[in-house]
Amino acid sequence: MSFADPSFAGMMLVALALDLLLGWPAWLFARIGHPVTWAGALIAALERRWNHGRQRRAKGGALVLGLVGLAAGVGLALQALLPGGWAGVLIGGVLAWPLVALRAMHDHVTAVARPLQAGDLEGARGAVAMIVGRDVSQLDTAGVARAGLESLAENTSDGIVAPVFWGAVLGLPGIAAYKAINTLDSMVGHKSDRYRAFGWASARLDDLVNLIPARLTGALFALVSGRAGAWRCMRRDAGKHRSPNAGWPEAAMAGALGVRLSGPRAYGDQVAPEPWVNDGAPDPGPDDLGRGLRVYARAMTGMALLLAVVWGLG
Repeated sequence: MSFADPSFAGMMLVALALDLLLGWPAWLFARIGHPVTWAGALIAALERRWNHGRQRRAKGGALVLGLVGLAAGVGLALQALLPGGWAGVLIGGVLAWPLVALRAMHDHVTAVARPLQAGDLEGARGAVAMIVGRDVSQLDTAGVARAGLESLAENTSDGIVAPVFWGAVLGLPGIAAYKAINTLDSMVGHKSDRYRAFGWASARLDDLVNLIPARLTGALFALVSGRAGAWRCMRRDAGKHRSPNAGWPEAAMAGALGVRLSGPRAYGDQVAPEPWVNDGAPDPGPDDLGRGLRVYARAMTGMALLLAVVWGLG
């Protein structure tokens, strides 16, 4: 398989189909864990060893180079062993399968939607705490719905569209390297005193590799919604977000559903005065999580059709 081989799109289709059908089974996780947990354990060990003393920015950069290079190298070695034709597409898809999260994303947001729709605010808070990094203990119904929709929009980009995009472009090295970068960012790419210097390279590289996928995710949401307001909201409000990328899918989702997202939020004992996305629209309610999941499902179907076209034209 050569660079930008159309069969890479076929591999990503196989990976998505397997994840849709199976997720990552609990029995398999119990036996071997998951590639992201393997990478996470290595990152944690190296962070404890390196993130102190002088030259922390340089040591954080060395971690990025080493881990991303290792992931890409493993992917390249595996790809070199793939047979041609359908067999290579199927085997490559199986190898890429753990690195997409199509089913997990739907399941996590559904776990928030069900108790919220049943009036169980505490249960919904507990479920949304599993997918966001901020304090949820004081969130009301609208706050939980916003948090769930924001996570759905942002993580669709980070957890599905971005790895599939880089896998379709570069094959196994691309999807493996992307997941390494994204895992690094989630673990050390923070602005706290502990990680500001050490995680700088991880955060900047994650911003870079998500530039195209975030905008593609927003475009998919806007397209499948059939609402011109989704495009207008994305163009107008994406730049208001604290992230250079997350604003695109979040603004598109807000416009698609006709609700407002983002806004002030609590992190520990501090409140971040974030601007509203789609300000002036009503807050989302419990039913809007279900509507968001339907937008998500249509967007992922559209992505799969696009992959099929790319593969078929090759």
